[in-house]
Amino acid sequence: MKITVNDKAIEWFKKEVGVEEGANVRFFSKIYGTSPVQEGYSLAFTIDHDAGDMAAKTEKGGITFFIKEEDQWFFSGHDLSVEYDDKLDEVQYNYIKE
Repeated sequence: MKITVNDKAIEWFKKEVGVEEGANVRFFSKIYGTSPVQEGYSLAFTIDHDAGDMAAKTEKGGITFFIKEEDQWFFSGHDLSVEYDDKLDEVQYNYIKE
């Protein structure tokens, strides 16, 4: 599994969330909502100082984006692509079959 984050999404994290270089952004499953890969679950993120037990990670713009082993089940054989949606002015998660 791999994670990609485009440049516009990096800028959104810095501007809207206040993520600074050297920070860790963790993507994790939450029990409500829906997604194309898991019914009844959606994806969220948090700033996480404990980046241990990573199933996947990428570093871009001085920020480490990662998924912990305990959340790998959520992706069900998909890679994660994080992009910025100009119309909604927020990040968008795309799930790409491995």
